[in-house]
Amino acid sequence: MRMTASLCLTSIAAAAALFTVPAMAQTAAPPAFNACRACHSVDKGGKSGIGPNLNGVAGRTAASAPGFNYTPALKGAKLTWNDQTLDAFLAAPAKKVPGTRMPVATPDPAKRAAIIAYLKSLK
Repeated sequence: MRMTASLCLTSIAAAAALFTVPAMAQTAAPPAFNACRACHSVDKGGKSGIGPNLNGVAGRTAASAPGFNYTPALKGAKLTWNDQTLDAFLAAPAKKVPGTRMPVATPDPAKRAAIIAYLKSLK
């Protein structure tokens, strides 16, 4: 009987460990972010790809991620990435910052909102 009770408690503890969610879990990437993944990484401390790493981009000054070669246009844009600037840039990157290398626009406002919410969760 003791063996059965011990096995049962061990099984319950193992199952609980499998389903424990960390308290600081980030928001899951929305499907709209899949296009962004082709060029951008989001891992904290991760390397940049074709585009800069986007971890911590919300609230950051544009063209300030270390180790990435930004265009002179983005360096000179004097933007801080907040809801409004991210929304305008994602809607039409070349319109917001003429001379940027960012080729992908996200015209759908709902998709932009989902991407921005996700970017804000990355810290």
